[in-house]
Amino acid sequence: MTATTSLETVRLYTDGACSGNPGPGGWAYILEHPASGRSTQASGAEPNTTNNRMELRGVIEGLEALKRPCRVELVTDSQYVARGLTEWLPRWKAQGWRRKEGKQLKPVVNEDLWRRLDQLASTHRIVVQHVLSHNGHPENEAVDRMAVAAYRELIRDRRPSG
Repeated sequence: MTATTSLETVRLYTDGACSGNPGPGGWAYILEHPASGRSTQASGAEPNTTNNRMELRGVIEGLEALKRPCRVELVTDSQYVARGLTEWLPRWKAQGWRRKEGKQLKPVVNEDLWRRLDQLASTHRIVVQHVLSHNGHPENEAVDRMAVAAYRELIRDRRPSG
């Protein structure tokens, strides 16, 4: 692919959910390739996590599913993800992965996931669209159900039988 070739466009819908914060949590994504009409989806869960970590995991897992650089239309209901990618990340990197809190610089929360997301984002051209949660957006509602189902399944599988 040459620099003048335009990137293929994909749509990535993501969500994270948590029962308690921290507590068991789930992430999910739907990845659509409009040119071919194909769609893939995945979800997963962790036993002890936070909602923000699950929001980030949904995006990371979706981007990791891509085989080549793309223009990614990322649709998220997470202000944390949307503002992190568009506003905060460049500053954090410039400040050595630190964020301002008052007059002090503090470590970036979830730095491990932000660093991974930064690596993946550098491969693609990401356009972020923030949508309101539980507001009737079909794909956002779908990834929400998938993320919740993932952590509920984890909880169910971890219950002692008997």
